[in-house]
Amino acid sequence: MKVILGLGCDRGTPEETIRTAIVDALASVGLSTDDVVAAASIDKKSDEIGLLSVCKQFGWDCTWYAASELAKVDVPNPSEVVMKYVGTPSVGEAAAILRAGSNKEDLIVEKYKYRGHDGKNATVSICKVISPLPLKGEDKGEG
Repeated sequence: MKVILGLGCDRGTPEETIRTAIVDALASVGLSTDDVVAAASIDKKSDEIGLLSVCKQFGWDCTWYAASELAKVDVPNPSEVVMKYVGTPSVGEAAAILRAGSNKEDLIVEKYKYRGHDGKNATVSICKVISPLPLKGEDKGEG
């Protein structure tokens, strides 16, 4: 099965914490990093060194969404706290759903929360791929 990861984290979360959260979330449903097609998150995290490093390590394209785009997605676990800080009630769940071209019924892992030894938090949502956006470098039929 191919999946999309929706990722969220505290500002300055180290690569190790994010990688552990991802591996643990995937393992919780019998999947591995080999099953991941791509990742997605909020555009406010597009400069997060830990997120960028993990995506690069695994060769995943990461799509960054504006809070206004994420806020339109129906998710099972909206959060007022997330809304207060980033302007959308969901980051990981909404980003995974959008990138997978899916809906909340296709979330395999809704919101896996992990707190690293460093005290930083990372969240991972996992969604089945239905009709994902083309990855960078894929033929988009233009010609």
